[in-house]
Amino acid sequence: MTQLKVHSERLICAPANLVYHLFADFVNHHPRFLPPQFTNIQVLKGGYGAGTEYSFTSLFGGSARDFFMRVSEPEPGRVLVESDTCSALVTTITVNPEGAASRVILETVWESTGGLMGLLETWFAPGMMRGMYEDELNRLERYTQEQMRFGTAGIPA
Repeated sequence: MTQLKVHSERLICAPANLVYHLFADFVNHHPRFLPPQFTNIQVLKGGYGAGTEYSFTSLFGGSARDFFMRVSEPEPGRVLVESDTCSALVTTITVNPEGAASRVILETVWESTGGLMGLLETWFAPGMMRGMYEDELNRLERYTQEQMRFGTAGIPA
């Protein structure tokens, strides 16, 4: 099996503490800027940052797959890690301040399935996921602007 990796990043015109808060809040915010490939999102435990467990269905490459994720914060306020409890898939979200803006980095690593399906996955999945992440970052940009305009993010003090 081959390890696959997808990396996407964008400068978001919003403060890092706001952007990180939106990602870490799985109850009120994070699901609101996910692309339509993520469905049936359910928080199973927690709901904010480390210790959160949630499930979702991904409609990817013409098929649906269920994921069960556990969230950790190796660097609270900067790095959020979502690990699938049923596979080696790990997504790391990094939010770095750049002046009044934030550099958001989305990176996912996983093991291909092997065989012919793994070969197809190696060829097509990274590009499809990159497109999905570009969509998520576009949605995040709009969502953060909306939160700043209306002051509805509810960032804890």
